[in-house]
Amino acid sequence: MGVRRPCVAGAFYPADRGSLRRNIEECFTHRLGPGKMPESKSPERRIVALVCPHAGYMYSGPVAAHGYFHLASEASPGSIVLLGPNHTGLGGPVSMMGSGAWETPLGKVDIDEGLVEGIFRTSEIIDMDELAHLREHSIEVQLPFLQYIYGKFKFVPICMGFQDLETSREVGRSLAKALEGRNALILASTDLTHMESQNSANTKDRGVIERIVSLDEAALQEWVRSKRVSMCGYGPVSVAIVASRLLGAQRAELLAYRTSGDVTGDLSSVVGYAAIKVTR
Repeated sequence: MGVRRPCVAGAFYPADRGSLRRNIEECFTHRLGPGKMPESKSPERRIVALVCPHAGYMYSGPVAAHGYFHLASEASPGSIVLLGPNHTGLGGPVSMMGSGAWETPLGKVDIDEGLVEGIFRTSEIIDMDELAHLREHSIEVQLPFLQYIYGKFKFVPICMGFQDLETSREVGRSLAKALEGRNALILASTDLTHMESQNSANTKDRGVIERIVSLDEAALQEWVRSKRVSMCGYGPVSVAIVASRLLGAQRAELLAYRTSGDVTGDLSSVVGYAAIKVTR
């Protein structure tokens, strides 16, 4: 594939460049967001991984902005591995797009072909499969925020249909091997509980967040399974936990948690969103 065109521009976020930039800025200054624009950068980078939501910017954008606010306060990574769940069912179990670029209204983002090759060599489960990415929004919606705070960067998209513990650990170990010694960031894209009451979502999501912050991928997956949590990206988050630990991460911190009900006022059926950073 040469250039992957956006599939949710005009739906999840504005399709016009100027409107999109203004929308991102509104997410930063929103009452549920950081409340201000990103400030000066530190010369160092301590964030190894970020967990970030992927709903329409109207709903999850302010929570996502907390994560991007913290990324923007540190030195830029050389490359970003962006992991998302497979909502469409298209493509292979764990699919990586190996070349080309992704386009958003803010421009094109090149795939880091060298890093793709490194990850592919270390993994026995990740396939090269563009089909999984064609209509998948979980990775796409992160790119405009990243373009806004970083400008130019390269990335590797990985879409997970299989999200079980064994698969997640294998992918996490592979990423850690490929990223060793590189100035890279891991970004796991997920929403939390879907379409339950505010009270139910808060209870289930609190358990999810506690286990992510504890950097315990097995406990996270057990909670999701036993409590029937409709979190869509527990696999990508599990991968990020495994890889981050192997890369020297020692702690995780919740930056923001809200639901769609906090935005709309309808608490009868909400979706949960969290931004969490994992640091050295």
